[in-house]
Amino acid sequence: MPLSANNPDRKSWLHVDKNSDFPIQNIPFGVFLTRDDIITIGTRIGDTAIDLGALHQLGYFDGIALTDDIFLQDTLNDFIADGRKTWRAVRNRIAEIFDDNNDSLKQNKKHKEIVLFRLDEIEMQLPVQVGDYTDFYSSIEHATNVSSIFKSADAELAPNWLQMPIGYHGRSSSVIPSGISIHRPQGQILQNGKTNPVFGPSKLVDFELEMAFITTAANDLGEPIPIEEAEEYIFGLVLLNDWSARDIQEWEQMPFGPFLAKSFASSISPWIVTLDALEPYRVESPKPKKPQLNYLKYKGKKSYDINLEVAIQPQGAKETVVSNSNFKYMYWNMVQQLAHHTINGCSVNSGDLMGSGAISGPTPDTYGSMLELTWKGENLIKMTDGSERAAINDNDTVIMRGYCEKDGTRIGFGEVSTKLLPVFNKK
Repeated sequence: MPLSANNPDRKSWLHVDKNSDFPIQNIPFGVFLTRDDIITIGTRIGDTAIDLGALHQLGYFDGIALTDDIFLQDTLNDFIADGRKTWRAVRNRIAEIFDDNNDSLKQNKKHKEIVLFRLDEIEMQLPVQVGDYTDFYSSIEHATNVSSIFKSADAELAPNWLQMPIGYHGRSSSVIPSGISIHRPQGQILQNGKTNPVFGPSKLVDFELEMAFITTAANDLGEPIPIEEAEEYIFGLVLLNDWSARDIQEWEQMPFGPFLAKSFASSISPWIVTLDALEPYRVESPKPKKPQLNYLKYKGKKSYDINLEVAIQPQGAKETVVSNSNFKYMYWNMVQQLAHHTINGCSVNSGDLMGSGAISGPTPDTYGSMLELTWKGENLIKMTDGSERAAINDNDTVIMRGYCEKDGTRIGFGEVSTKLLPVFNKK
């Protein structure tokens, strides 16, 4: 089925600002609460949210094999489970409906009142029920920086890092959408020069600039996913802020890895941008530094040129951009991650979330965490209000943005924005 929705010459009869992340060539998917307190699955063009449940009930998806309630649910899991053929057919149809040359909905005032919403009339929800969350560690620059910070300037990567995508099983209950505030975590911390830990609030709360892909139901237990088929089971991408408490993490992670330092919150952007929408922005992945095993070898362009930005906004002040990076820096790409994830027979379900790991580039301004940007506090970052940061302060808001741009067309993810509140205090 052709990708007609990607036609760069297509214009929408809905208003779209020149620098919008959401032209008619994007058509992301999300879940929102409407002005009538109804949860529905929808999409977005410009600053208009579109109720796909209502659109389906009014007959605009006739001819596409969809169940009556597919868009009337509070998550995208079932729609994602329908597979790429269905995703593409629906996205193509939406592009047709909102094409400037199509009058079917454009001239139907009654239907438009039912289907269309201003952004201030909706409340975005978590787009999927995340059954499982895996976080990888796939940026060679980030891994090298962390190794240097905690070991020595000439420290090498762990011997297995260049042989396989390193990952760990995360906590899905604390995955939240943009706009939900979090509290400063507490835990055990080993202070400098001490042998016994103390209990208290983390003093080194950090962001990690990541992206995450969301899978469809892909394989039976025991069945690996071949790398050449992996893209068929990836629905799309979101921005991910995988929060970290560095002082808790440093004490707890030996020998078994991070636990409380990572499980308190992971924030994602609410609109899922499909791989189909990102098709024009494919680029080569970095060349392997060591020969890779056959199950990790791939052909073609499997990475994407996605510009990424992180800003910190102190309460009552303007934001300060602290990092500009790019998804294309990832050493291990998504198809390698999914092939490795399932090579042992691990089954993957609809709505599973797979984090890229912190994304850092080759220069200090492209680093994907405060740990690296400040080099563990050695180089403080000055905010627009004159204050300085080695980590995230209470009442700071961390904002991440991402977009692709090529030949005059921009496809973006919007933003994931999260405010850090003081330690939870039960009143």
